[in-house]
Amino acid sequence: MGETRQNSPLSEYLGRMRGTGSRTITRQPISVVLLSWAAAAIGIFLIAIPSLYVDLPVSTRLFLIGSFGASAALLYGAPHSDFAQPRNLIIGQLVAASVGVTAYKALGAHVGLAGAVAVATTIAILQVTQCLHPPAGATALIAVLGPVQVHRLGYEFVLTPVLTGSMILLAVAVIVNNLSGHSNRHYPTVWW
Repeated sequence: MGETRQNSPLSEYLGRMRGTGSRTITRQPISVVLLSWAAAAIGIFLIAIPSLYVDLPVSTRLFLIGSFGASAALLYGAPHSDFAQPRNLIIGQLVAASVGVTAYKALGAHVGLAGAVAVATTIAILQVTQCLHPPAGATALIAVLGPVQVHRLGYEFVLTPVLTGSMILLAVAVIVNNLSGHSNRHYPTVWW
């Protein structure tokens, strides 16, 4: 009679790290790559324009935050991803900025703890609301780590640069992604 061998919990746990299958890699046509490049260049440049004018308020000169680079990669490089859809982008970034500012105000003296709470809370809220946008984790951390100009903005950081910058990236995604004749470039797949 066949005896079923039971794996130890450690063996089972380590076995999960092998992966579950193979990955299919599809090379994008050069036209799609160039369109992604153009969209990212336009989107990030438009966000950076206020930084060029020193007489504008500091909140408009901080538009270029690191998490927008990751948002651009999703919006222009993987426009059909659930993470790249407008709801995920806007809600994700707004929640992250709000949570990050709150964590800094409450725990700012303990930057490591404030950063951990901000990122973890952002992820939990975005999972519950089904609005996960991975770059939002960086936005929450940026709100905690600063620079000092970000800390001075407080909750204004949520509206400018985060909401305004996200809306600029979204507008470019809608306009540029839909210029392509490729079906995998149409954007968005769903608005809300």
